[in-house]
Amino acid sequence: MRAICKGTVSFGLVSIPVNLYVATESKNIAFRQVHGVDGGRIQDKRICLVDGKEVPYTEVAKGYEMPGGAMVILTDDDLASLPVASSKSIEVREFVPLESIDPIYFDRSYYLEPQRDAVKPYLLLRDALVKFGRVAIGKVALRQREALSVLRVYADVILLNTILWPDEVREHDFPFLREPSPQVGPQELALAGSLIDSLSAPVFDPTKYKDEYREALQALIEAKITGREISTLPSESAGGPVIDLVSALSASVEAANQGRQRVRKPTVASGTSPAKGGAAKGGAARARSGADGPAEGGSAQAKGTA
Repeated sequence: MRAICKGTVSFGLVSIPVNLYVATESKNIAFRQVHGVDGGRIQDKRICLVDGKEVPYTEVAKGYEMPGGAMVILTDDDLASLPVASSKSIEVREFVPLESIDPIYFDRSYYLEPQRDAVKPYLLLRDALVKFGRVAIGKVALRQREALSVLRVYADVILLNTILWPDEVREHDFPFLREPSPQVGPQELALAGSLIDSLSAPVFDPTKYKDEYREALQALIEAKITGREISTLPSESAGGPVIDLVSALSASVEAANQGRQRVRKPTVASGTSPAKGGAAKGGAARARSGADGPAEGGSAQAKGTA
């Protein structure tokens, strides 16, 4: 990974020089716009709608369109005069429990790496966040905009999550919320609880899931390259409208239980060591440790150096 910028995390009188890395990446397959007849690439040109001429990139400016259609032009000097905090400083304003932040607010994720002489204060902040069960709230300027940010511990490192401003979360106003609600019976609620229990897992394991559409698209592209035929799988039925909710829930619980029983009955060869169960439990414990914070050994070592 390559750092996108350098910055400083400040809490109280402690300053921690850090490097920022983008923590996620898109695996979507990219396409180019081409002419369907001959495969030639399509070129986008910047055409001015006033004089009809192509505009060089050096003459492109930012414009804010008013309701009447008039345009207010903003230059680089105008934008430079705005009181935006430096992207090199992340000042912690407060500490809150992570569960107090609804996931709808989370936006982008960045890893923070301590610079050479900042490992000890970095570990101090990391272990303090874990021990007291808090995340840090601050402001940061990235990509020419100011954003709220959350500093939290993920897999033994401090992760910076930018979060949305309150007015960026849209309000909902669905008609069904204003209409008389149909009564949910105790039997239906109990069956829904049974279905949840049948499909429950102790922790979320993202490796159990795969992007089937992307795999099929990649197979299609490879087949096009090699000239092979592609067999199209039938699409799953979305199902019709639910008439009897109790019957539908009962069938769902039965199907989930049957699926779980098939998973629980693997073919075991004679002489197989039972150590796999312990390894799985250990992996789950490591997954929980990575999600919640550093392992105890790392924390103890960090506390000893702090």
